[in-house]
Order: sequence, then structure tokens, then C-alpha cells
Amino acid sequence: MKDIDHKTIISNLTAQEREALQEQTDFHGLRHFSLHTGAIVLCGALIVHKIPFWWALMPVQGILICFLFTTLHETVHQTPFKNPTLNLWVGRICGFLTFLGPHWFRYFHFAHHRYTHDPEKDPELASPKPGTPWQYFKYLSGIPETVERIKTLIRNATQANKDSYVPPRGKGKVMVEARLQMGLYGAISLCSLLFWSPGVLYAWLIPFLLGAPFLRGYLLAEHAGCPHSDSMLENTRTIFTNRIVRFLAWNMPFHAEHHAYPSVPFHKLPAFHEHTRNYIMNLEDGYFRFNRGYFRDQLSGDMVDDGASN
Repeated sequence: MKDIDHKTIISNLTAQEREALQEQTDFHGLRHFSLHTGAIVLCGALIVHKIPFWWALMPVQGILICFLFTTLHETVHQTPFKNPTLNLWVGRICGFLTFLGPHWFRYFHFAHHRYTHDPEKDPELASPKPGTPWQYFKYLSGIPETVERIKTLIRNATQANKDSYVPPRGKGKVMVEARLQMGLYGAISLCSLLFWSPGVLYAWLIPFLLGAPFLRGYLLAEHAGCPHSDSMLENTRTIFTNRIVRFLAWNMPFHAEHHAYPSVPFHKLPAFHEHTRNYIMNLEDGYFRFNRGYFRDQLSGDMVDDGASN
């Protein structure tokens, strides 16, 4: 039964089931986004006001901010909100805070969905997976990824985009958004220097670096070590985890389900999981367990180096 692919599962759904699974609302997205950003604002305020042991909140703040990447990811699919304007502006906010251009990321990510785990065409496989303990810790630090995001923004702001997955009609949008983001970063930096305010540093930038390893460990689990297959139930991994992680990641631990049926909103993925759970080839109990196994396999040289997951 494991050899049934995602297309078969979707075709076996009734029209009513497909309609229910793809139902969009503004309520679920607004509630989720309000809770997520509310936690960021509260944590940031406590840090800025330097409550006792405020520094201990910085990694927490970093995790909250870094996982806005998953919010951005959802908005490029235009599924968390029924209202397109909400998807657009929430995506812009999350892209700004995580140093990603939403239009550029949309093209990048759609190519990843179109060619999931295809060594020749999936842009997420352009960089090799960590294949040694040193490469693993370097990857987990998040520093190479953060540097690459900033370089991409600068490149898109200063020259016409040359990525094969960005169509000609999108190159102007990519440049404009990169220039706007770079201008806003510059304005914030200038204001911080003029007013000698370390709030941005302590409540955003340093926490972002501290939270990056948690996001990188999360993202590595999505496809690393999965076979190069056309079936999303084979080339993508679903992770069983706790409610906090599912909340932070907008239910994206149901990642095989998301790849199998990308138009299913985040709040419907647990329901779709009931249709797929018996056919997913790669299931793991927790992100710590996955990363522990991945690191062990790297030490023994058992895992194939077949590309990086983003």
C-alpha cells in the first residue's frame, strides 16, 4: 500500500472532500498570525525594557522571528488567508523581518514544488547537504544561509535577476522589492545610530542569529535523505512533533501532505494527513531525533550527499 502516490490519493478524494480540504478563511490565518506576532512584540518589549534576565529571552525571540519564514512560505501559496491583500502584506512583513524578498522567494519556491528533489532542476538542491560533522554544524549555525539571503537581496537590488526560475515578467518586481527592502534596512540602521538605540540589535538582529539554528534543523528534516522520486509521499518527510512546533511552523511539519496538495491551507493539513498517513514513506518522531540520526549517519558516512534543503 506504500506505493500509492500523491496523485492517486487526491484523485480518490470526493468532490466534497476536496472542497472541504481547500476551504480558505481569513479567521484562522488572522488568529494564528496575531498570536505569533503578538508573542514577538511582547518578547521584544521585555527585551528592550531589560527586565531581569532579559538576555535569556533573546533565543526565544529569535525562534519566533525566524519561524516567520514558514508564514512567508504559506503566503506565497496564498493559502493562509482568503483575502489576497492579506496574503500579500503579511508576506511582505515576514519577508522583511527574515531578509527574503517575497516575490523572489515565490518564484524560487514554486520551482522547488514543480521539481521537488530533482537533482537537475530543484533550486533547493543547488547547494550540497552537510556531509561531514563540520559541514553540519556550519549549516546549523545559519550563518551561510543568512549571508546568502543578504547577498541575494543586494544582487537583486543592483542588477537584473538572472535566476532561471524567475520569468521575465517578474524580474522588475524582484528588483523593486529588493530595493525597497534595502532602503528600509538602511533607514532603520540610520535611525538606530542617530538615536543611539540598541533596540533593533537586541530585539531583532541578534535574536535572529540565535534562532537560525532551530530553523535550519527544522528545514533539514523536510527532504534530506529522501529518495529522488516523483511521488511527494516519497521525496518529502513528515515529522510528528508537539503543538508548539506545529504552531510556530504553521503546521508545516505535515510537509509531505503540503507537497502532495499545496492548495490545502495550513489549518486543514491535519485533516489531510488522515488521508495520507498510511502511504508516506518518510515519517519521523521529532526534529531532535531526526537531526541526531542525521549527524550520526554523517559521522559514519552512511547518508548520501544529494543536495541541501531550504
